[in-house]
Amino acid sequence: MDSYHELVHTIALTLGVGWASGINLYAALLVLGIAGATGDLALPPNLLVLANPLVIGAAGLMYALEFFADKTPGVDSGWDALHTFIRIPAGALLAAGAVGDVTPALQIAAGILGGGLATASHVTKAGTRLLINTSPEPFSNWTASITEDVAVFGGLWAALNQPWLFISLLLAFICLVAWLMPKVFRALRKLGGGILRLLGRRPRAPAADPPAGIERR
Repeated sequence: MDSYHELVHTIALTLGVGWASGINLYAALLVLGIAGATGDLALPPNLLVLANPLVIGAAGLMYALEFFADKTPGVDSGWDALHTFIRIPAGALLAAGAVGDVTPALQIAAGILGGGLATASHVTKAGTRLLINTSPEPFSNWTASITEDVAVFGGLWAALNQPWLFISLLLAFICLVAWLMPKVFRALRKLGGGILRLLGRRPRAPAADPPAGIERR
């Protein structure tokens, strides 16, 4: 029975770090590092470095920067674009490390799942933020950012303490993404077309031929 519970916890942690990394990587690193340093979580060997005070301090500093950047309209989308190249690989690496001392094949499989979840959560966050930024007021950005922070901290707490609850919520999140993303992409495409029309980049109609006997200059 103990091995069964350990397996469920490992699966929840693996999926959790991948999912959380796509939303707020530094919050995920901070939670894991502090939990490992205080003894609340027995980190797998490949993730023990996260409990190092230098790593915790760096994660805390970057989380503080992201806390403010993520709540500033326009800056948040630029921050998300930059972190496309950071969150997704980090989610894959954290997920691969979370499975512990297993065969390379299992580590690669865990990395693929973690990277996939990081991609899904990151694209969902970045796409919805682009749509939110069409509103001039900042309150929607603040609300979205605080909700994301709470979701990351709450989700990782559930992954560590209530793994079945987290897995159930993660399945609901995947269903939500599958339903939401086509609508987000359509809205972004419509928004992009509107911006191009606003900039006057619509294709011009071909010039009409001049009347007979009049040369075109």
